[in-house]
Amino acid sequence: MTTATWFILIGSLLLVVGFTFSYIKSVPTTSAIVYLVIGCIVGPMGLELFHFNPLEESGLLELLTEIAVLISLYCAGVKMPAPVSLKRWQNPMQLAVVSMILTVGLVTLFGYYWLDLPLGAAVLLGAVVAPTDPVLATEVQVRSADDPDELRFSLTCEAGMNDGSAFPFVMLGLGLLGLHDLGDGGWRWLAVDVLWASGAGIGIGILAGISVGWLVTNIRTRFVGTSFLESFLGLGLIAFAYGISLLVDAWGFLAVFSAAVALRHTELKLSGLKQDYSAPVEASLDGEPQPISHVHVSESSLVFNEHLERLAEIVLVLLIGGSLFWDSWSWRAVGFAAFLFLVVRPISVHLGMLGSRASMRMRHLMGWFGVRGIGSLYYLMYAIQHGLQEEIALELMHLTLIVVAISILIHGISVKPTIARYWRSRNVRH
Repeated sequence: MTTATWFILIGSLLLVVGFTFSYIKSVPTTSAIVYLVIGCIVGPMGLELFHFNPLEESGLLELLTEIAVLISLYCAGVKMPAPVSLKRWQNPMQLAVVSMILTVGLVTLFGYYWLDLPLGAAVLLGAVVAPTDPVLATEVQVRSADDPDELRFSLTCEAGMNDGSAFPFVMLGLGLLGLHDLGDGGWRWLAVDVLWASGAGIGIGILAGISVGWLVTNIRTRFVGTSFLESFLGLGLIAFAYGISLLVDAWGFLAVFSAAVALRHTELKLSGLKQDYSAPVEASLDGEPQPISHVHVSESSLVFNEHLERLAEIVLVLLIGGSLFWDSWSWRAVGFAAFLFLVVRPISVHLGMLGSRASMRMRHLMGWFGVRGIGSLYYLMYAIQHGLQEEIALELMHLTLIVVAISILIHGISVKPTIARYWRSRNVRH
């Protein structure tokens, strides 16, 4: 495809999405399915107008997916309720840590014994497909910070955290393949890639978010009438937290999500407000509900960043469709996707949620809505850019693309009716 054709295609998609936004919201499907189908039609499976080769364009795809995930993590973070409490965050923490580790382990066993992959490649495959996706999971994300739904909160928070917590296992897989120094007996991996990189990423994010929230609130208090370009402050916070994390070898995805959560928490605290989980208002600290009168950076920057998130979704899902051939849908790849969604995800969720206060119905829904997407592509491109052998890269790419495509289809078709039925049953009980 020529440059002009690309602009026409993207422009046409944007126009269609813009004009049909209300209609797409009312039908039992998601916009990502539309982008995927169009990508397949104009790609090798259809008109063959273009073919996107992720292996040849791994550097470009790594950058695009990296940006998309960062923006999505920020959007998810600023919609997290404040203040942060262990009781409220217990479910997503168990999902993001325990369930994710179980997922990596089960996929590693399947990849090593069933797919005949080298151990390092099997671990890497587990790390690539383990994190749930904050980009393509918008239908099961919290609508706003005031959304009281526990299911959407748990899935959104899980996606925000496990996009960073999966990174140590990516490095473990690369290390087992001889592409990363794990240290004697794995000490360096445990000390640096797990403990330091995770802890430092969270710490950097919290400090950055608190600092920006404190500066904005104090400047507005001292200099009444001061205005900010909130969308730029949001993007600046993303870039700053991520850049500092890269500089000190910390996990930047955790930093960006933590920064967004800390920003909202700080703005609410300094404004003398607290979260009201039952209505789209915020309450004063004395308990009296009041309308939101403060324009917070975390709120006003969200709309702009969500538009960027949608744009990234259009481009990347279109490229996924343009990467697939008819023979990509092999029994090997489809069988692996079925194993991941029908066996690994439910088992890992139910075992990971032991001891939690989540109802059995909620655990079943969490076990189904493990959306895979852009984050998985980023991790795979990251591994390729770090010297992954071409033969292994092609195999993992084949499996990952089909997992993401099937996730877009099955989760996209099932999410709206399933969530609607879940809410109807809740309303009947209440």
